[in-house]
Amino acid sequence: MYTPILATLGFILSPDEKMTLLVHRNKRRDDYHFGKFNGLGGKLEPGEDIVSCLKREIREEAGIEANNVILRGTVNWSGFGGEGEDWFGFIFLVKNYDGSPYTSNNEGELMWQEVSRLSSLPMWEGDRFFLPLVFDGDPRVFHGSMPYADGKPRSWQYSRI
Repeated sequence: MYTPILATLGFILSPDEKMTLLVHRNKRRDDYHFGKFNGLGGKLEPGEDIVSCLKREIREEAGIEANNVILRGTVNWSGFGGEGEDWFGFIFLVKNYDGSPYTSNNEGELMWQEVSRLSSLPMWEGDRFFLPLVFDGDPRVFHGSMPYADGKPRSWQYSRI
């Protein structure tokens, strides 16, 4: 039976839209994502809609209020988790926010990174497939499937509507 963990992943843009705020997961050595850069987000809680989840996670992780939230796509990461669990992620761009972001949280350091240089950062191998679609400016939403095995993506396919 397919029962994925539902989650959000948000990429907050700087006012000039050339930078995005990422967390460098470097605080806990037992973190499945240790050493990797990632967007902000997390698991959907009972009774919560997906946009409320994203906004809550960004508030908790970065101390800012997300505005102008745009759904860019979804990704089905079957077999992704540390125990082989399935994840289904809703990927967002945040084009405006209120407040000043934290410099760190309990997962790691928060750092602004150039969108054009994201592929040079240590991140999940599979992120390199969908991240260009997040930032490409195409107004259509993408919907992808990226099965994982042994911590690596086995394939990638997507459609846009």
